[in-house]
Amino acid sequence: MAHLSLTNIEKTFGTFQALKDVNLEIKSGEFICLLGGSGCGKTTLLRIVAGLETQTSGEMLLDGSDLSKVNCHERNVGMVFQSLALFPHLNVGQNIAYGLEVRGVPKAERTAKAMELLDVVGLSGLYERPTSALSGGQRQRVAIARALAIKPELFLMDEPFSALDAGLREHLQIEVKKLQRKLGVTTIFVTHDQNEAMSIADRIVILNEGRVEQAGTPTEVYAQPQTRFVADFMGTNNIFTATFSQAGEVSLDNTPIGAATGDLAELNGNHLIAVRPEYLELETVTPATKGLVGTVDFVRLLGASIETELSVGARKFVHTMVSDRAPKFAVGDQAEIHFDLNHAWVIPS
Repeated sequence: MAHLSLTNIEKTFGTFQALKDVNLEIKSGEFICLLGGSGCGKTTLLRIVAGLETQTSGEMLLDGSDLSKVNCHERNVGMVFQSLALFPHLNVGQNIAYGLEVRGVPKAERTAKAMELLDVVGLSGLYERPTSALSGGQRQRVAIARALAIKPELFLMDEPFSALDAGLREHLQIEVKKLQRKLGVTTIFVTHDQNEAMSIADRIVILNEGRVEQAGTPTEVYAQPQTRFVADFMGTNNIFTATFSQAGEVSLDNTPIGAATGDLAELNGNHLIAVRPEYLELETVTPATKGLVGTVDFVRLLGASIETELSVGARKFVHTMVSDRAPKFAVGDQAEIHFDLNHAWVIPS
């Protein structure tokens, strides 16, 4: 296992700054996901760790030693590329054993290692098979086995499942996480898929325009986003400015929406808050309704849940609920919106 420390990492391509003052501590055996949109710097950071790029400035230590001074081919790093990059002229076993061959490992030993890893990734008996005869999921497993064959200190994966169908992608996410736990190898996984990161990461590092917006456990970045960007990026959020009175009442556009609780009870004045769609409730409007009323703009079934989008003037709100329990509203209907403020939080300025 290996502890990786990144301090003030910056990377510039000409006049474009791809990474800006990145600081990360990745513990031995930890599974980290670098998450962000296209062009945020996540793949650049991964390539710097691999030695395929060199940082413009900053320090990178692996177990206390300067990794920047180690040539790319001498770093004990296993990497799975987005394109997989399997060798078409080599069969499955030869692909897996290639890194060992380059390192001068005897043939019998590297063959045994390849056979062992084929069993680990669920491809026993395919040693002699040409890579051209493999399915997409099988190719992915071969690439993973090849990266692990050298017993890397760091295991790097660059959006390895992006080209696979949803069912296979979810299956391989589970298998990779189980394998990583079994081997205990320090892993950095690049993805733009929030659900993928939430399902497999020990910690998620969210990048935006080359900077780290937030790093934390999946629960932390989902339930307690530290910036507006994270709140918008991680799933769906209802974000709006609410007014808090000294008496603890909360209102939106002069309409009461509940009483402040917990940390919110200490607030006064206007604050930007967020409430997840699952913490909204909808009720049919009646003559006695005095709360916030919205018009249903869109309803869609998401398998186990129903998502309802409503508008209140220019504001948009989203409500989700388990399908068989959700109130049935049609487009154009009006509904009273209730907020569970016990699960609301303030977005820092």
